[in-house]
Amino acid sequence: MEDITFFYDPLSPYAYLAFECLPQALQGHSLRLRYQPVLLGALLKAHGLRGPAEIPAKRQWMLRQVNWLARQHGVPLDWPAEHPFSSLALLRLGLACASEDAPTQTNRYVTEQLFHFVWRGGHSASDPTRLAQLQDRLQTHMAQREKPWLAPDSEAVKQRLRANTDAALALGAFGVPTCLLRGELFWGLDALPMLRERLAQGGAEAAEAGL
Repeated sequence: MEDITFFYDPLSPYAYLAFECLPQALQGHSLRLRYQPVLLGALLKAHGLRGPAEIPAKRQWMLRQVNWLARQHGVPLDWPAEHPFSSLALLRLGLACASEDAPTQTNRYVTEQLFHFVWRGGHSASDPTRLAQLQDRLQTHMAQREKPWLAPDSEAVKQRLRANTDAALALGAFGVPTCLLRGELFWGLDALPMLRERLAQGGAEAAEAGL
């Protein structure tokens, strides 16, 4: 079974769309997906980049393209009341749910909760009441699984997020979504077909072809 690491920040609409499209893109392959939240702002800053929402002309294009992509892929998408926003609280909430044997990962349920919190319903992603409700759901999830829960503002959780972001930077990641397969990075929603093709090539065959 092969591993794919999915680096994401729920702030990104492209990461949300990629998350929703992953099952179809990877269908037929035996894989273990590792969902690793990272701080997109830190990736951009490290590379001297600005987010598309920070550039007025690019933001207008992003709004049009993301809405079109959602329709094309049949993915429900509602823009949050404010965008961009600080995703730090969400990232820490997710990593508060990480298990002891995978402390830098969120499982699919938790990852889905983070994305749906932002991209379903058109609500504020920074509203304290909504964040508290999300925390309650995640704590209940952890209790049902009999897994420990860490305080989102604890130093341990903050360190998990720093470690994830540093690991992504060390690999050369410069944005989200980014998938890691066999030491190679695949950036963006439009890279999913490329990722699927790489999977189909197999490890040894691709190495011999220099791929």
